Amino acid sequence: MFEIKGKDFLLNGNKINIYSGAMHYFRTLPEYWEDRLAKIKLCGFNTVETYTCWNLHEPKKGEYNFDGMLDLERFIQIAQKVGLYVIVRPGPYICAEWDFGGLPAWLLADRNLRLRCNNEIYKQHVEDWFAVLFAKIKPYLEANGGNVIMMQVENEYGSYGNDIEYLEWVKSLYAKFEMDVMLFTADGNWCNMLSGGSVDGVYKVLNFGSNAKGAFGALNGYQENMPLFCGEFWCGWFDHWGEKHHTRGSMSVVNEIKDFLSMDANFNVYMFHGGTNFDFWAGSNYEKNKIHPTITSYDYCAFLTEWGDYTPAYHAVRDVMHAHLGLEKQPLPASPKLQNIGAVNMTESAKLFDNLSKIGTKYRCATPESMEYFGQNYGFIYYETKLKGKYVMQPMKIEGVHDIAHIYIDDKKVAVFDRNNKKSIFGDKHKMLVSGVDGEKKIGVLVDAMGRINYSTNMEDRKGLERIIYGKQIMFGYDVYCLPMDNLDKLEFKKEMANGEPVFVRGTFKANSKDDCFVHLNNFGKGNVWINGFNLGRYWTKKGPQKALYLPGSLLHTDKDNEIIIFDIEGYKDSKVVIDNKPDLG
Repeated sequence: MFEIKGKDFLLNGNKINIYSGAMHYFRTLPEYWEDRLAKIKLCGFNTVETYTCWNLHEPKKGEYNFDGMLDLERFIQIAQKVGLYVIVRPGPYICAEWDFGGLPAWLLADRNLRLRCNNEIYKQHVEDWFAVLFAKIKPYLEANGGNVIMMQVENEYGSYGNDIEYLEWVKSLYAKFEMDVMLFTADGNWCNMLSGGSVDGVYKVLNFGSNAKGAFGALNGYQENMPLFCGEFWCGWFDHWGEKHHTRGSMSVVNEIKDFLSMDANFNVYMFHGGTNFDFWAGSNYEKNKIHPTITSYDYCAFLTEWGDYTPAYHAVRDVMHAHLGLEKQPLPASPKLQNIGAVNMTESAKLFDNLSKIGTKYRCATPESMEYFGQNYGFIYYETKLKGKYVMQPMKIEGVHDIAHIYIDDKKVAVFDRNNKKSIFGDKHKMLVSGVDGEKKIGVLVDAMGRINYSTNMEDRKGLERIIYGKQIMFGYDVYCLPMDNLDKLEFKKEMANGEPVFVRGTFKANSKDDCFVHLNNFGKGNVWINGFNLGRYWTKKGPQKALYLPGSLLHTDKDNEIIIFDIEGYKDSKVVIDNKPDLG
């Protein structure tokens, strides 16, 4: 039985401290789970913490996925195999720099729904989801002989709202579904956050990245004479496109760990292994009226690198932990091998606009509705309308760009409007002059949707456009193509290299091993990369800081050619990439 008695955690009557490391199963391919979990254990830790991602598990209402890298039960089982307890944080909101904070995009299709509050529509969706999720977790609770010792009520709610009635309701679901497990809330070390995010009778933990001895003082008046627990000790930080790569010295981390140990405090290192924001799964932050999308790597300056190698912080903290616990060090697995494949030439291309009907789903509608309206979760969306009749030159205004709109007139690209840049060379507020019409003019807008906002009070982040205005007329009548980019096998490639517009290019290469490597996109602008059908994530060479995408070796074939497809929306300088053994996070 896992319980609290005074200032201690007890397991079956014996005092235990929680020394945990965060690792998200959905950011690491399952072939590597046991390796990463074993390395947490070998560092002197006894617990792994993970969020769950509602949006991937239920991509459409009532359709669930727990396979492959979403096999939560297998992840918990492997953790138990290597000797780790598990803390599960099911949200339903998780933040995690993950698209929409883990909430499914289809929630945004209902404009009567209100997120993360005592809204009956939202609550019913949450209850439906928890009924499925909790049934998966329940057999692994410590009370049922498993290794799941704690679960969280919501997530950092005090950074968002103060609907205590809603939090009480989330708490009640654990009782309704007979989840016999210790519950906790986690908030920043500030009275405002604790006031909005904590629940009476639920154990409170704090999240912070420094000054452990002072940070716990925030609990005064909220929770005293109970175990001290830092639910997220931020050993590093995440990166946004266009910013510098974050790093943190290992001794800074070690000194904080020493303080935790000297206080007999419990902690969860966020992140022990960060992993990768594959596909379109990275989220965005929102600050000063601008969106700040997170890069593909979730390196986080974690104790293990994105590819599972040891960092100086890993070794330094391991020394401290083993000395504190009086443990004899066990041999560590060797560092992962990396391979150098070399230059790969793209030999075929497929223009996006020649393939809209092949990889897109077409809708006809009066106004340019959002992705979520059409049931689309990720990718790109293209709007096309026609201006017919006699018109003199007028300004054309694009409203509600979420997030980057590429404007085409009669198939020629004429402008790019970025949500963050309210001014352009054509004027203010996403407005441009369009020449007159005597007959017909085709207007096309391709919207590049970056990650939905995952943290802030502005989370209702629908992707696409709101409307187009020509002169003083609202433009109506659109063909809309939803482009989730999940069916590229339907593309028709040609033995010629097109460029200068949104284009897919394809090549092949051989690999002699299944060792990890990195794809360098120095010659390309912005887009995504697929290896053998798996979406490695976004690249944005001009913005940085990340210059190379992690390619897990388990995706590679050694007995036949490997396929690489690159979708570039800005144009490329040379149709060659380099795949080698050198990461480049900037």
